Amino acid sequence: MTDKTLHIVGGGMAGSEAAWQAANLGINVVLHEMRPKVETFAHQTGNFGEMVCSNSFRSDDDEQNAVGLLHWEMRAADGLVMSAADANKLPAGGALAVDREAFAEYITAKINAHPNISVEFGEIDALPKDGMWIFATGPLTSPTLGAAIAAETGTDRLAFFDAIAPIVYADSINMDIAWLQSRYDKGETEDEQKAYLNCPMTKEQYEAFIDALAEAEKTEFHEGETAGYFDGCLPIEVMAERGRETLRFGPMKPVGLTNIHDPENKPYAVVQLRRDNKLGTLYNIVGFQTKMKYGAQTEVFKMIPGLEDAVFARLGGIHRNTFLNSPTLLDDQMRLKSRPNIRFAGQVTGVEGYVESAAMGLLAGRMAAAELLGRDLPPPPFTTAMGALINHITGGAEAKTFQPMNVNFGLFPPLDGMRGGRKGRKERYKGYTDRAKEDYNQWLDGQS
Repeated sequence: MTDKTLHIVGGGMAGSEAAWQAANLGINVVLHEMRPKVETFAHQTGNFGEMVCSNSFRSDDDEQNAVGLLHWEMRAADGLVMSAADANKLPAGGALAVDREAFAEYITAKINAHPNISVEFGEIDALPKDGMWIFATGPLTSPTLGAAIAAETGTDRLAFFDAIAPIVYADSINMDIAWLQSRYDKGETEDEQKAYLNCPMTKEQYEAFIDALAEAEKTEFHEGETAGYFDGCLPIEVMAERGRETLRFGPMKPVGLTNIHDPENKPYAVVQLRRDNKLGTLYNIVGFQTKMKYGAQTEVFKMIPGLEDAVFARLGGIHRNTFLNSPTLLDDQMRLKSRPNIRFAGQVTGVEGYVESAAMGLLAGRMAAAELLGRDLPPPPFTTAMGALINHITGGAEAKTFQPMNVNFGLFPPLDGMRGGRKGRKERYKGYTDRAKEDYNQWLDGQS
């Protein structure tokens, strides 16, 4: 290929990570972003890497958790997203949470300052026939581009719905009712052990809350749309429809917490809020993604003890999530089989979660750079977190039932001689992560 320029469409986490990786390998990158010229329902700014749902990257435990292992792998590869997260992290117990505005500003500054990256604003609405391209347009792929992708692949685009949790101003929360504590006091510092704000409910308050969820006015889907939700991001009212106790065993579970205002009585249910910025002025309601209409949200959420006078910086919402049937459409280099000059990366490939999306951007950027440099870059071994993900989306999953997937140890090849079941889980997970780190380092060393 004579043109050594790599074009990347989409300035979210996957696109930004892909641009960073390729540029660091000496490739000239043009990053195309339609915002702020073309807005989306969920985005609030024109910054790169903007977080539109939670501000959490989930567990940072790289010995016992698959997503924590993925964090480790991205750090080892000089990942921009993990660098931004580490520079802007907030206390969150054993999780990695970030100040979302500072996080996006960090990524934007790094992209704009890189000598090998140029930015062009405007919508790309077709699949180019020439040049090398990565499409990392995420769950909010524009309708025009979505139609072009569907026309090329010969299939209807698949979709489920992502719901966004609301954010509350901290000074509007009643601390005579709420208290600060991470579940099981998890965390090494006092800030981490008090990273969550807890609102307790009695049985009567919980029952009334469930009734209000059922009766609240919800967002209606457009004609022809179906609600194929991803189970890891269910709206709370959908969870409540699955059983009155579902929320008590999900985001509202009361375990591992002691109400400092009434330590003798265990709450029947607890609503947790997690700090959303470094100033501690904003808190998001954990697990409270919702498709309730705005008026209904304010009424229902103010039923939560401690939030009676809550002022919302952002209410929840719902948006369509577009993704490819990647097992049938992409090769193991993440290239579109019918148009090998085009790669896809990020959530549009059928991975779910910020880190998983960014990881696929990291791989796509490195693979495209290698191809432009005339080199061969095989996917990471399936024993690694990245390798397990790319294997899943490019052939390991069943195409007929393909749905977005978070990284998890169920995607990893089994370990010989390891005890199964819950009792052997700790040793088994440590075995997975030890093996993954060794294999991943060998993969990285091979690229040098």
